[in-house]
Amino acid sequence: MRWSNLESGEQERARLSGYREEAVVRHFDAPEAIETRFYEVRAKSILNRVPPASQMPFRWTINPFRGCTHACNFCFARPTHTYLDFNAGRDFEREIVVKVNAPELLRVELAKPSWTGEHVALGTNTDPYQWVEGRYRLMEGIWEAMRDVGNPCSILTKSPLLLRDLKLMQQINERTEFSAALSVPTVDEKAWRATEPHTPNPRARLEAVAELTRAGIRTGVLVAPLMPGINDAPEQVAPILELASEAGAAYVTPIALHLRGEVKGLFFDWLRSNRPDLMPLYERLYKRGAYVAGSSSSSGAPSVRPTSSCAGVPRGRWPKPRNGQDIARRAARGAPPARRRQTASTAGRITAGLYRNKGAYSEVR
Repeated sequence: MRWSNLESGEQERARLSGYREEAVVRHFDAPEAIETRFYEVRAKSILNRVPPASQMPFRWTINPFRGCTHACNFCFARPTHTYLDFNAGRDFEREIVVKVNAPELLRVELAKPSWTGEHVALGTNTDPYQWVEGRYRLMEGIWEAMRDVGNPCSILTKSPLLLRDLKLMQQINERTEFSAALSVPTVDEKAWRATEPHTPNPRARLEAVAELTRAGIRTGVLVAPLMPGINDAPEQVAPILELASEAGAAYVTPIALHLRGEVKGLFFDWLRSNRPDLMPLYERLYKRGAYVAGSSSSSGAPSVRPTSSCAGVPRGRWPKPRNGQDIARRAARGAPPARRRQTASTAGRITAGLYRNKGAYSEVR
């Protein structure tokens, strides 16, 4: 997108829950921005501590945006918008909070004596490379801050826009631990357009995996989420595995759909309107809550071992798979997938794991 041809202007000011100062509300004259408002705020903190109960493999995150124009109907982050007195449905997609001071605030927080240089994961709540990042360019300053102090970090995104910052990522990678992951739930065009309508083409995301890998950055693919009857058939999953392998992905991690809080109601509303044939199946599978019913785990989720999806460090051991189709069949039926042990000599081979998110990510205002 050529932002130089776009117009923007201050439309109004608004006060958001949790922020002391009023937000500047802007609208951009672009097809992607129709009926979308951007609230420019100055955050009080940018390094967000992950609650221990979430059992994430990292303790710190950065979220330069709140809300996401990708409009994925399954997004687990939707309920965080209610903290701002917005709703988790349309508002999550159309009322976007932009933390305009994120880069400079991060430099301050990284320089504190109390900061011990722990790994920081980006993209764990809303996508930092959603299209409006092309206008605000917050990630450039964030990567520069990480590079200058040599702080370990990682990125998860659905957008090849991250390639704009490839040189900065390489510089970080030369100094410390860095990895990237691209989320590719499907390459089936019908399923893609139905469930994540405003995201970049999934094949472009896989091309980004290849370019990152060529640049020496350890990059993986998340097949996330796997949605019963929508994108979980073996013939839908297998092409992702094949393309990820061709791209040199260091690992592939399928993640089963979970529907927590308001997301369950929103997703079920979408099913009623678009796939009423699947309603009986979902009512049965998710009758106990956020995770698939009938599993061996107490929470109702498939019995799986966790992996570090953002940092890209799969954990646990499974038998070696015979081929990509075997992984696809296992993933499609919710079984613990086979995986390949990774070593330096096998970088780029496909490994697989399932990750069960036991707790929501938190957003620190």
